[in-house]
Amino acid sequence: MMFRLAYPLMLLLLPAVAAWVLWRAKQRPAALTCSVADELSRLTGSTGRWAGRLPLLLRTGCLILLVLAAARPQLYNVSREIESPGVDIVLCLDTSGSMQALDFELDGEPVSRLAAVKHVVGEFITKRELDRIGIVVFGTQAFTQSPLTPDKGLLLDLVKRMQIGMAGEKTAIGAAMAIGGKRLKDLKAASKILILLTDGRQTAGGLTPAEAAEAVRALGIKIYTIGVGGTRPAPFPVQTPFGTRIVRQRVDLDEATLTRVAAIGNGQYFRAADTGQLQEIYAVIDQQEKTEVKVREFFHFTELFAWFVTPAILLLLLEIAARATVLRTIP
Repeated sequence: MMFRLAYPLMLLLLPAVAAWVLWRAKQRPAALTCSVADELSRLTGSTGRWAGRLPLLLRTGCLILLVLAAARPQLYNVSREIESPGVDIVLCLDTSGSMQALDFELDGEPVSRLAAVKHVVGEFITKRELDRIGIVVFGTQAFTQSPLTPDKGLLLDLVKRMQIGMAGEKTAIGAAMAIGGKRLKDLKAASKILILLTDGRQTAGGLTPAEAAEAVRALGIKIYTIGVGGTRPAPFPVQTPFGTRIVRQRVDLDEATLTRVAAIGNGQYFRAADTGQLQEIYAVIDQQEKTEVKVREFFHFTELFAWFVTPAILLLLLEIAARATVLRTIP
């Protein structure tokens, strides 16, 4: 809920109220001429002087509250109605053991490939504000981490929880694509996209990447593929009796298969050797896969003027009652 004043210009009346108060304060109050006025003044003390100003204070409070009520204070919220289906996207992300290679950087510090992927994917999800996105993670097995949803908070939380080896140490690329295709199959959208990211080649699962790509394309789904890692042996953390050591190993990235899969899916293959290139790749995909989305906004208001008018009336009644009783003046 947010707060606003529908007619904020009404607040310009507050200086007029202040001027009126100063004018009334300078006026001599109604009084009875008496030769012993000084003695009577000492008898009443300061309480009497404040009592004499009470009607002015009550009237001032009443006027201020009426000005605030005239400015029409409101609480409101905004709801959205999306009139076009937008883009449905499934992210197939490799969490196999090779994703622990430390050849990427964030803020100048070396991080694992998966850590860099999580960072960049989080940025991509945040940008696709109106699209439904699902996540499939794969290793030896492949499973849906999140079905397609517009809930970006949920997706970002699930991306943060991704861990190396959570689906096994090997790489089942074909199975991941098949699951992603099933998630997109029956949904109505202006465009359906599957983005496959891996740093290796298929080492698990019976369905080959090419076979999976043919099936996915038949469902009207476009395929982008991203190969992660450089051309040189990558540094890997290895546990030894003497602690963690860094050992360089070569990861066999199957670029030929990823290129073929992207061609079958009428998409494009990208190679990301560092975090900057990975960010650029997702930025390119983000720009290429835009759709016209019509959004209608609905504002729901709760009027608050009664919270100001009611105490204003009470203050006015108190003033009238005070003038008619304890603060009554003699004409």
